[in-house]
Amino acid sequence: MSTNPVAHIVDYRTQPEQYRHIKLSADGQIATLKIDIDENAGLRPGYKLKLNSYDLGVDVELNDAVNRIRFEHPEVKTVVLTSAKDKVFCSGANIFMLGVSSHTWKVNFCKFTNETRNGLEDSSAHEGLKFLAAVNGACAGGGYEVALACDEIVLVDDRASAVSLPEVPLLGVLPGTGGLTRVTDKRKVRHDLADIFCTSVEGVRGQKAVDWRLVDEVAKPAVFGERVKARALALAAKSQRPDSAQGVALTPLERTLEADAIRYEHVTVEIDRAKRLATFVVKSPSGAQPQDMAAAQALGDKWFPLALVRQLEDAILHMRTNELDIGLWLIKTSGDSQAVLSMDSFLLANQSHWLARETVGYLRRTFSRLDVSSRSLFALIEPGSCFAGSYLELALACDRSYMLALPDDEAQAPVITVGEANFGLLPMATGQSRLARRFYEEAPALDAVRAKAGQPLDADAAFAVGLVTANPDDIDWADETRLAIEERVSMSPDSLTGLEANLRFNGKENMVTRVFGRLTAWQNWIFQRPNAVGEKGALKVYGKGDKAAFDWNRV
Repeated sequence: MSTNPVAHIVDYRTQPEQYRHIKLSADGQIATLKIDIDENAGLRPGYKLKLNSYDLGVDVELNDAVNRIRFEHPEVKTVVLTSAKDKVFCSGANIFMLGVSSHTWKVNFCKFTNETRNGLEDSSAHEGLKFLAAVNGACAGGGYEVALACDEIVLVDDRASAVSLPEVPLLGVLPGTGGLTRVTDKRKVRHDLADIFCTSVEGVRGQKAVDWRLVDEVAKPAVFGERVKARALALAAKSQRPDSAQGVALTPLERTLEADAIRYEHVTVEIDRAKRLATFVVKSPSGAQPQDMAAAQALGDKWFPLALVRQLEDAILHMRTNELDIGLWLIKTSGDSQAVLSMDSFLLANQSHWLARETVGYLRRTFSRLDVSSRSLFALIEPGSCFAGSYLELALACDRSYMLALPDDEAQAPVITVGEANFGLLPMATGQSRLARRFYEEAPALDAVRAKAGQPLDADAAFAVGLVTANPDDIDWADETRLAIEERVSMSPDSLTGLEANLRFNGKENMVTRVFGRLTAWQNWIFQRPNAVGEKGALKVYGKGDKAAFDWNRV
């Protein structure tokens, strides 16, 4: 894949009229997403998306469709995910796509699909948008993984349709988007039954699938639709989303793509290819902001926090997928700290309003994309910065933060401000706030930080309570930051990715950390082994009539 950002890029921006694979409809409390994959509309050449198998382009549509339900259809309380094709729900990630893709492509593909599936569960837990998989045909691999991300699964009992995770016996790889973890941690399938299930090709159907906890219910074809509707309505009764509300249209996202920059209204990314680094600048709100949610809703997707998060998400995804050689992201902010804190206060005060709640959710999920990005992250806190409240989360997400000390120039000295938003409004995917992660939930350190909440802290004060990594003065600033940057980009990207992933997710494991950590680490290793991708590897010979040749050495 070219490192030129203008040529052959993956564009994560889409609209329903551009969809080739997903059909979205809404009827009162229930929305339906039908998987109807166009086999001839793969994101890249070299494969056909047969049997409702998917590639990255399909998940881009799925992610967009779910966002549209969140914002354009606030009255929807349950999303039914089903298939428009006869006898097949989804056969998972397209094997031929995986077979012809680079290791990097496979890893980024799995990361984005993981984030999409985690997003379903995040919306269910925080905003009350429930998901029901209506499995109306064969459901294999990644198809079952997306069903597993739903709150409930109903399987048609037609004596043929089954759920399966056949990656190990069929392809020599693992279910790459959470299947192994959700089978045990979420559905609590007994480990010996899970072992049988995950090493068989044919899968499990009928009442046995219910007995093994692989699905919640099976229904005969004649009553399948009726049972799906009943369960969807029962899930809707648990939702906190409004019975009726005017949605906010997500209009096409505007950006300017240059050879060495990406520009949005509120976010810019400048790329220095020679130094292999990119500088993100996130701007604060400016000008008059709405004083109530009616005024905010009237602004639609131009309401600042919603506009900002759409732009920041697109910048992160674009850089992750299309700029593979840019290993260090410098995170900066620009503007008025008080404007950021006022935005946070407004969001906190209006959490009972669906639009504020959904916008906070979007911010939470987007900041989490930073946490799992395989890039080094350094925050540079300079004059004109506005690392306050929710914007301070950007610095707390970084591997290091450097803050300029100007003891002799109080007017120009940058400050950071801890706000109420830093104490749980925007947790990591682990459920921890970034402050709690930073200080290992140790009460003395957290109490010291909370005591400073609302107070602008200069570099020395921020350093004293452990909120920044270093506080060089103006004499040392240029050299210290330059040396840190040059040193970082000189190190092995592979070892840095492993280092960062382990240090960023300290503390207790949960289902998400196991999906992104343990499972992903093993899959990344397996994706490079000859048994999977060698000349006679299982991924390479699939569908060609040849038998995989395995190296039987057990490592």
